Amino acid sequence: MAITLCVLLWAADGEARALEDYETEVLALVPRHGGRVLQRVTNVAHTDDAAHGAVQPTEVQLIEMPDEDALAAYLADPDREARLDVRDRAIARTEILRVRPVG
Repeated sequence: MAITLCVLLWAADGEARALEDYETEVLALVPRHGGRVLQRVTNVAHTDDAAHGAVQPTEVQLIEMPDEDALAAYLADPDREARLDVRDRAIARTEILRVRPVG
């Protein structure tokens, strides 16, 4: 059964461009595992409002994978794993939600 993920990404301080570049590289690997990037957007109103406890993500993605095995294969892809040092530097926080279309 297909899996749809909503991925929320927060850039580390000063690393928004590195986050964008990294994600461009690794999202290109998704089709290799039978998946597709449905949507990828950047938050034009990105703010870090610590006073209100609201920290908005820098980038949001919707990704569809055919099944759990495909997702696991993507996450373990050697080309993706080779870039984890960049990921660790560029991305401060990631949240992944499993979602489904409404209606």
